[in-house]
Amino acid sequence: MDIMAHSQAETGAGHRELFDSLVRQHADELKRIAYIYVHDRAECEDIVQEVFISCYKNLGNFRQESEYKTWLIRITINKCKDHHRKWSFRNLVYKPVIGLFKTGPSAEEKLMGRHHSQEMIGRISALPAKYKEILILYYYQDMDVSEIAEVLELNVSTVKTRLQRGRESLKRSLERSEANGSV
Repeated sequence: MDIMAHSQAETGAGHRELFDSLVRQHADELKRIAYIYVHDRAECEDIVQEVFISCYKNLGNFRQESEYKTWLIRITINKCKDHHRKWSFRNLVYKPVIGLFKTGPSAEEKLMGRHHSQEMIGRISALPAKYKEILILYYYQDMDVSEIAEVLELNVSTVKTRLQRGRESLKRSLERSEANGSV
């Protein structure tokens, strides 16, 4: 094998090892992020699979201006936004009908004790995207303001402002529910 072929083989093997490592390290975290956006386990699995397909295809183009984790989270958020745009009409038409048949938290939700957190996720999901993204990354991914700024490609001050406004919107939503007796 000549030097060029050997070098290409090493690069391919290293590429594969790096990819496998990224999947092992970040798959669960990316699934949690996707689930917060789409509220469906099967859809979130599909989205994360699409994320890793994009990652694999573009791994050689990664410029290392940020960490791999940051890059993968950005891809995940973009895929979730694409999914939302793609399925918004379906949800507009079918969700009200499906809601008629839902009588409460599912057996799985009861078993997992997640009804309350699901309600909070639902409230966060109802916020405008610019607040929702930041609240999800801050509270559910434990990212600090500077990490969020890097992932979303925003100024730190913008992230702080949106975090505060998102909290205020969430608080108003909870207060309205309490006033209506639905919490």
